[in-house]
Amino acid sequence: MSKLLVTGASGKLGKSAVTLLLANGVAPGDIIATTRDPSKLADLAAKGVDVRAADFDDPASLSAAFAGAERLALISTDALDVPGKRLKQHQAAVNAAKAAGVKHIVYTSMPNPGPESRITFAPDHRGTEEAIKASGLTYTILRNSWYNENLFMSLPSALQSGKWFTSTNGGRLAYIAHVDCAAALAAALASDNTSSEVLTMTGPQSLSYAEIAALASEATGKPIEVINLTDDQLAEGMKAAGVPEFMLPFMLGIEANVREGHFDLVTDDFEKLTGKKPSPLKDFLVANKDALLAAPAGGGH
Repeated sequence: MSKLLVTGASGKLGKSAVTLLLANGVAPGDIIATTRDPSKLADLAAKGVDVRAADFDDPASLSAAFAGAERLALISTDALDVPGKRLKQHQAAVNAAKAAGVKHIVYTSMPNPGPESRITFAPDHRGTEEAIKASGLTYTILRNSWYNENLFMSLPSALQSGKWFTSTNGGRLAYIAHVDCAAALAAALASDNTSSEVLTMTGPQSLSYAEIAALASEATGKPIEVINLTDDQLAEGMKAAGVPEFMLPFMLGIEANVREGHFDLVTDDFEKLTGKKPSPLKDFLVANKDALLAAPAGGGH
């Protein structure tokens, strides 16, 4: 078995992927898990996983951390506070992977990260994909659709107020379960496939907010009215509800991206990669009924 390395292994996606690799029979000694703080992965180290320190802001630390790995899962970082910081981190990781002799990179990207995307961090993903392709290494780029769990940012308040304010205007999005994305990552990393490919991970259906609201209402017994606004109206409502000013471009970018159809796609790439079908959004809503009905901290926008 090749040495398989997972970056950001103390994060939710990374930890889930390592756990799945172990559950699928990969020997602990064949897994390298990197993180800024190895103490956070003491449980994995106790199982025999090779836990190493890696700081994407310290490129010199990455060469040693990546040494001996043949296939590397580069999980996109959460460094969104400074424009361009995340891309710089990813580029450092790609360079270090090549220098360390890594043969194949698996990268977690987003659907349609091209210049037309309205998502504020799309350039980070686009630039990272370009860096990976320019490296000469083979790769699997997993363009993960929006996680089901992201609905916790909007659905609880909509269920409480009975109104879901949006500017998506009927645009559609194929949400996918976080656990499915972890399964795809683990499968791509453990694969013996050495060709380069770009795969888009989506749920089984692309749904409008009205259709999602109907599913949520069915799951919880609470009605939701979807109210379409302009971006300006939505921004004013978000500000009135206490959304921080710096979050507005990000949140409005998502709305615009959905409205313009950049997330409206369904593929069978998940099934091809894992041999399983992605779980439907309805199952997530039913399983998380109680959490969705919990009173939200924010307002109704």
